[in-house]
Amino acid sequence: MQESVIYQDILQKGEFRFFTRMLNRRFGEIDSSIIERIRVLSTEQLETLGEEFLSFSNVSDLVAWLEENTSSS
Repeated sequence: MQESVIYQDILQKGEFRFFTRMLNRRFGEIDSSIIERIRVLSTEQLETLGEEFLSFSNVSDLVAWLEENTSSS
């Protein structure tokens, strides 16, 4: 079951929702273009981003991480 596409999709959506809630709580409303870049991350990328998030001081740290770790700009 954990390998199924549906399971992975549900897991990714849950991690995305949780992470964006943490972002909004820490930094306030996040620009929609940044949210869309986060939305397309894989579950593994979201988990890594969640760990790195703890060291972010501001939104520019998030943007820098996205630029370094994704192919979209």
